[in-house]
Amino acid sequence: MRLSLLPGKASSKVLRHLTGAAAAAAVLLAASTAIAPTPAAATPASSARVDGWIKHALQVMEAKGIPGTYDGIHRNLMRESSGDPLAINLWDSNAKAGIPSKGLMQVIDPTFRTYHVDGTAWDIYNPISNIVAACNYAAHRYGSIDNVNGPY
Repeated sequence: MRLSLLPGKASSKVLRHLTGAAAAAAVLLAASTAIAPTPAAATPASSARVDGWIKHALQVMEAKGIPGTYDGIHRNLMRESSGDPLAINLWDSNAKAGIPSKGLMQVIDPTFRTYHVDGTAWDIYNPISNIVAACNYAAHRYGSIDNVNGPY
């Protein structure tokens, strides 16, 4: 086992003192602190999947009286997550406060809970739930997701 994330002699000194599970934990800790997710590391969904999620969300929004258009959702979704439903922001002010933005529309947990729409999953990473909650929030705060042209 080699702790390649530690500089030169430091890894061999650590290994001499660690064995078994402790060594494995040290490797995992080093890897998790050395490699932080970035927006560039996002794994966007195909445009067909994003299209389907937006269209489904629009159906829910229409049934619940939440304003918004395909273009308004798509513009914000691509800016916020590049189409990655598992995106999480670990560097902004929300993350520093312990409430990172999550999902396609980068919603924080308290906002998701407050603006969650009945009939959608209680999973912030669920694409439909995330889009609809974000659009519900935007409707209450800005009149519509269509009026949001930057971080919200």
